[in-house]
Amino acid sequence: MMLTILTDREWIMILLGTLIYVVLFVLTVQNSRRKVVDLQERLNKVRVMQEQQQAKSQEGIEQNRQKISELEALIRKLGNENSVLKLELEEKKTRLDYANRMAEIETEKRQQAESVIFSSDIYATMQGLLDRGQCMGNDEWRRLEQVVNSVYTGFTEHLFSLYRMSDQDYHVSLLIKVRLQPKDIATLTAHSKESVASTRSRLFQKVFGQKGSSKDWDDFILGL
Repeated sequence: MMLTILTDREWIMILLGTLIYVVLFVLTVQNSRRKVVDLQERLNKVRVMQEQQQAKSQEGIEQNRQKISELEALIRKLGNENSVLKLELEEKKTRLDYANRMAEIETEKRQQAESVIFSSDIYATMQGLLDRGQCMGNDEWRRLEQVVNSVYTGFTEHLFSLYRMSDQDYHVSLLIKVRLQPKDIATLTAHSKESVASTRSRLFQKVFGQKGSSKDWDDFILGL
């Protein structure tokens, strides 16, 4: 049996091929880990946002009221005893009182949000564009963004902290926030209904790391 003797050139090619394979493997592993970390960070941000919304909801306010009642009962029970514990309980009660007041203000603001948006000049402009079958221009998008962020504080900032959106992604989300129907969103963004539906479901998958319907994204946006 004859042994094949490799030339120096062939050895170099083998070594280079092995090196390239190792480098690609390491880059693939690092990229996968980075994607997992990015997804976890997005989900953590979403969880915080949802918890904040829960705290500001009527259900959250009622839960805080229950906790306040329980603290008040404990404070009365302590009387003049254990002043340090009593001060700690009173501090917790004060924090809950403050959180509830801020939540009530936010709730009142959100209850008025739709009337503010629907009575705004930009909303009237959008209805006129829909009547004529025209899309929105840069000035209209800027005005809509200002109105939405004036009512829903930090809306744009929250969105872009989750995902680096394209103009189309952002515009679709803005229009969802003001409760426009998909056919109207399609008209104002100069895209088809199918494209708008695809954008919504794709955004849900990008942010949450799992498949979802276009309605799932709508529900998330309306909850922000």
